Amino acid sequence: MGNWIVAPVVLPAFLAALSLFTSRGTTARALSLGGTAALLAISVALLHAATNGPPQLYRLGDWPAPFGIVLVLDRLSALMLVLTSGLALIVLAQAVATGHDRRGRRFHALWLFQLMGLNGAFLTGDAFNLFVFFEVLLIASYGLMVHGGGGPRIRAGLQYIAVNLLGSTLFLFALATIYAVTGTLNMADLAVKLPALPEGDHALMRVAAVLLMLVFAVKGALVPLHFWLPGTYAQAPGVVAALFAVMTKLGAYAALRFGTLVFPPDLALTADLIAPLLLPAGLLTLALGAIGVLGARSLPRLAAHAAVMSMGTVFTAMAGFTTASTTAALYYMVHSTLAGAALFLTADLARDRGAERLDDPSPRLPGLLAALFFAAAIATVGLPPLSGFPAKLMVLQAMPLWPVWAVVLGATFLALLGLSRAGSTLFWKPQGTPAALPATQTLGPAALLLALAALTVFAGPVTGWLATTAATLHDPAPYILANDLPGGA
Repeated sequence: MGNWIVAPVVLPAFLAALSLFTSRGTTARALSLGGTAALLAISVALLHAATNGPPQLYRLGDWPAPFGIVLVLDRLSALMLVLTSGLALIVLAQAVATGHDRRGRRFHALWLFQLMGLNGAFLTGDAFNLFVFFEVLLIASYGLMVHGGGGPRIRAGLQYIAVNLLGSTLFLFALATIYAVTGTLNMADLAVKLPALPEGDHALMRVAAVLLMLVFAVKGALVPLHFWLPGTYAQAPGVVAALFAVMTKLGAYAALRFGTLVFPPDLALTADLIAPLLLPAGLLTLALGAIGVLGARSLPRLAAHAAVMSMGTVFTAMAGFTTASTTAALYYMVHSTLAGAALFLTADLARDRGAERLDDPSPRLPGLLAALFFAAAIATVGLPPLSGFPAKLMVLQAMPLWPVWAVVLGATFLALLGLSRAGSTLFWKPQGTPAALPATQTLGPAALLLALAALTVFAGPVTGWLATTAATLHDPAPYILANDLPGGA
């Protein structure tokens, strides 16, 4: 599968360029749907290869690491590829069913460029190219975010791009510092060189590590750098916000990749730096997200604060930097991506029928939409029988600290109150004839809820696979060996 590693990057880039020369009609839709379906098939094949073999390397231009650009496939990157392409296919089908893709120009080209940026970021083995792919998806995501126009959407988009450009600037400063000290930006090469770094360079590298974590905190909406997310996601089209549910996970992915490979817990240089910062920030993000859910005055903003809450839970679990906590973080990451997307799609269907505000009278909504919201709310809060319950249980078991238990359980209670209030306001109190809801428009959230049900039913095998993935992350020797660095490092 070595040569197929580049396909998740090249295929959407080629189709995006091709779609720029087509109309917004059937041809663009066919390219986008067909390309996304092909991405899912390729990602599944790559997942199978990563599961049954060691990490694999693809050299762009056949230049060896650390001098050339490399893509590295391992279990974690393969997992994120499948999660991204599977979510993208479901959400894109929903965009076509609801007609959201026709409300602005170049939706499908931007969609494919977004997938290119996401897939490249998950696969790259080089820190500078992680920055490059961050910028690709930033540009595409801004176009998708303002899709359809409108003053509030444009203002939220400007705030979004301003904050992320600041993050990009910090990223460049961090990369320049790392390269000045080590002479490389290849992640595997950094993992080899940092333990032998002279003591006089430790201070500079600690500054670079903090800058990188700040960048990943911006991307992952970690407090106090989360303020851009609620307004941005609430104003974005529902289908775009649903895809963005995996974009924030890129910040967590990057923090996990660097935290286990480049700055592992046993590295004296940063041993007392990363985890002590991540845990309180994760708990504070979780708490503020839950308060935001309780106080939200519109359904899209409630879903956005729920996304902040989910990122707080992911970072809280990651901060343990053990195999068990990493397993819990990965399981919760998959769960929260699907649950968050389902909630955004449901909120979008309600908004299209004039039921957006939670403090104003709204029209009566169909019972099917109420059922979808109820299931999405259960998944988001973390109640049985859906996958949120085992996901939170795994986090609590992996982090047996009373502050973690207190914040997680308290936030769960606040989120339950907020979602219950929203459901009562939107679906219980209104009177009159329900607005029409074509069955085709419910397939997207229904598919995501079925995926959550499958994640619950197969929680045992999935957790076992994730535990092995977490173990490989905390033993990066095979990843380093796959890069075939000079000197046999």
